[in-house]
Amino acid sequence: MAPRPSSKGVSERMRRQRRRDTAPELALRRALHARGHRYRVDAPLPGLPRRRADLLFPGARVAVFVDGCFWHGCPVHATEPRSNRDWWQQKLAGNRDRDRDTNQHLLDSGWAVIRIWECTPLEEGIRIVEDGLTMAETQR
Repeated sequence: MAPRPSSKGVSERMRRQRRRDTAPELALRRALHARGHRYRVDAPLPGLPRRRADLLFPGARVAVFVDGCFWHGCPVHATEPRSNRDWWQQKLAGNRDRDRDTNQHLLDSGWAVIRIWECTPLEEGIRIVEDGLTMAETQR
């Protein structure tokens, strides 16, 4: 059970957090689409109920995740909340554990996994995805 919000402002800010269609995700999707790549958006992962990829390339068997710095623990930009610290540490550690479990399941199933931080410059994100797609295609 989640703790009580420390203020009404915090509660409102958390309520507005997007699960999908974040600005970095939209920018990456638009750029990849403009380059001719086709993918599924917010797609369920095979064999993993209640888990979804931000972008899924089923033919190439590549799953792309655009991870938020706060929610997934970016080594450069992650912060620790001051209020309800114990609860947040457990929550964020659980997110990272789930990410590792998702990665392992997909890799064991023959999928390539690409994780991009939301802070990654767009051109670098495009290059990472295109390199991953190329590598996946050559391994088929």
